[in-house]
Amino acid sequence: MNNWKELQSELIKFRNDRDWEQFHNPKDLALALSIEAAELNEVFLWKKSEEADIEKIKEELADIFAYALLLAEKYDLDINEIVSNKIKKNAEKYPVDKSRGTSKKYNEL
Repeated sequence: MNNWKELQSELIKFRNDRDWEQFHNPKDLALALSIEAAELNEVFLWKKSEEADIEKIKEELADIFAYALLLAEKYDLDINEIVSNKIKKNAEKYPVDKSRGTSKKYNEL
């Protein structure tokens, strides 16, 4: 796989081969994404980050990315475009000269 679109197509084929699109409405995809993010959090619960199981991290991240790609497909969103636009927005909210080395929120800079 060389890009998001190819990966998204593979996921859609996997989903469609199993007739799962009926379960993949936007609300349920968003809920599944949130649940998988919570499962990723659980990998780190009560331990130092270096103690987290890398294989479990890979699994949970894969689930998160998969549901995000499927949700983007539901709204015909261009992943490269929306992420790039978000980076540009954040660059405006967090200019380097004010935000470098600080974790302050944009309205506190």
